[in-house]
Amino acid sequence: MEKYDAIVIGGGSGGLTVASGAASLGAKTALVEKEPHLGGDCLLVGCVPSKAFIEVANEVHASRQGSRFGLEVTGDVDMKQVTHRVRESIDHIQEHDSIDRFEDLGVNVLIGEAQFEDAHTIVVGNQRIKGDKIVISTGSRSNVAPIPGLEEGGYITNETVFDLDWLPSRLAFIGGGPIGLELAQAFSRLGTQVTVLEGGPAILGKEDGDIQQAATDILKQELNIITNAKVDHVTKSFEKKQVHYEINGRKETLEVDLIFVATGRKPNTESLALDSAGVTMSDRGFIQVDETLRTSQSHIFAIGDVNGAFPFTHVAGQEGKLVVQNALFNLKRKISYEYTPWNTYTTPEIFHFGLTQEEAASQGREIKIYKTSLDEVDRFVAEHKSEGFIKILTDDKGKILGAHAIGKGAGDWMQVVVLAVKQGAKIGDLSQIIYPYPNHAAAIERVSNEYWRAKLFSGFIPRLTKKVIQWLP
Repeated sequence: MEKYDAIVIGGGSGGLTVASGAASLGAKTALVEKEPHLGGDCLLVGCVPSKAFIEVANEVHASRQGSRFGLEVTGDVDMKQVTHRVRESIDHIQEHDSIDRFEDLGVNVLIGEAQFEDAHTIVVGNQRIKGDKIVISTGSRSNVAPIPGLEEGGYITNETVFDLDWLPSRLAFIGGGPIGLELAQAFSRLGTQVTVLEGGPAILGKEDGDIQQAATDILKQELNIITNAKVDHVTKSFEKKQVHYEINGRKETLEVDLIFVATGRKPNTESLALDSAGVTMSDRGFIQVDETLRTSQSHIFAIGDVNGAFPFTHVAGQEGKLVVQNALFNLKRKISYEYTPWNTYTTPEIFHFGLTQEEAASQGREIKIYKTSLDEVDRFVAEHKSEGFIKILTDDKGKILGAHAIGKGAGDWMQVVVLAVKQGAKIGDLSQIIYPYPNHAAAIERVSNEYWRAKLFSGFIPRLTKKVIQWLP
């Protein structure tokens, strides 16, 4: 039986970070992946293909806007060409995550499903390997709600949508979270009539209330969004599917060509035989970890979607970096999610960082709110892309507690705020940065100027400075 310093289960973002880091530091490392390719869901059915798909949809949408300038665009979208474009993006990035590359780094890559025999022994096919330290990074998959008739009627998820070779005329999305909304808007821009059925009172339930409202107003220009819609069952008649739902006690039926299920994620833990390793899980199947990302077995770690903290690729990568140190050198460094931003890639984009106004209120925090509309920022006005705003929450001393934005490219230009907070800067410091004119990040300058305007141009300070100016020769 082969013995390793570190065994990594799962070849997604987090697992690849750990495997490459451990091997580069001299640890004898094995990486177990059940699929024939490395990269995980993010590369194969998640972040990469969805963003490629969204970009195609945006290009199609932009071309159709040419009629405003005397151009005419005709024809229907060829979905085979769309999926080909998506596949090209995956293939290009996959070269960086190839098995050969990791084996060249010194990682022994084993393809097959991993199962614990005991706390240190893993079975992969007909092989048994032993690890001093083990890192679980098996990710998550679509959580398909148990809706009667759904299986019989048929549906797609983010794991199957990129295999479509035809464009549906009418499409129902069950769920109004980020994944569903990103792809719903993309399909609409390709030419599909899209309806989003959200069971809660609002879409994007984790976002700041102002962001939710703005996003709803903007997206409703392209999508039919129905909130408080409780899907009861699904039926099928010939090639059409009927989604039966209830809203405010009223029963409704929606007939579509396809149903997209976007009702959350569930961890990939069932096949690991974690009981044999003595690893504790939550009621929902997520692996429980402490602040050092150790499980109930101190030599076994869990990172990424499987631990239930944040279902983001960038979080899995960050956790992977920490685990390399803790696992190989027996350190007890703690993970901090305080500076964790995320983006939703609708058009316009949505950026989220720190507390929302509602979360601050629930915690009894006294906050100050600084908000600027993008129609006050020249670059957005020049591009006719001024839908949206930036909103920053601070304490009474200017410490940034939360930052939110909806606008073109918000996920890029708002990163300035993340760096500032990481370096201990306050909202007033953001005003001292020189922003080349005219750029999108000037929205940050504009909103941070509001802090100084409130501080310097109200209260006793203007009265004092007036007297000083009059006194000076």
